Amino acid sequence: MRITLKSPYSEDDFVFALMPETIQAGYAAKCQSFDLISRGTVRVPKGTEVPEISWSGEFFGASRMEIAGMNTEKWKKPVECVKTLRDWMNDKTELTLIISGTWINMEVRIISFKTELHGGYGDVSYSIVFERVRELKIRNTKESKIGKKKKTKTRTKKKGKEKDNGSYTVKKGDTLIHIARKKNTTWQKIYKKNQDIIEFTAAMHGMANSDHGHWIWPGTKLIIP
Repeated sequence: MRITLKSPYSEDDFVFALMPETIQAGYAAKCQSFDLISRGTVRVPKGTEVPEISWSGEFFGASRMEIAGMNTEKWKKPVECVKTLRDWMNDKTELTLIISGTWINMEVRIISFKTELHGGYGDVSYSIVFERVRELKIRNTKESKIGKKKKTKTRTKKKGKEKDNGSYTVKKGDTLIHIARKKNTTWQKIYKKNQDIIEFTAAMHGMANSDHGHWIWPGTKLIIP
């Protein structure tokens, strides 16, 4: 298993070299803990909305790189790890959080990141909390009325003449939000256009539903509206 953070502003992924023992998923006003080490997978009820993910862990110094469970290839100095995560939190950077072997693959922001230096090895203990990002567009009353009138006229003129902008095959780590940014559209439009195939693929993977396109799988071919 591996915890990875992807930033749209960096080609290098941030990988936590040491997995935490437990992870907390907050949903429906409740918080449930999952033991990553003994269970190996993390699951919540199908279709459940998860607004927060959190855990506590360690960034070990160079002298402790050989500790059991450490991914030495992805090890970075604790000070570098702390700086990267703190910058993302302060900048409110939208990230993709992926925990391989689990259902967790979502757009998030870091809302809390606390650290403490301890011991004589340069180790840093930390706690981190992520909130799930939802793409929202808020309009005032005047904008809503204007948009409504224009939309009605446009539909009348262009009915039956709208064209698709090609197709896209989902790759590992993709989300509808990222795909929408690449294709200059919105994730809602992509989901609406491809709802049948997205929901069918979710069912094939044992899911009750795709949570409005939150769950997508590599190899799925999407039509871009």
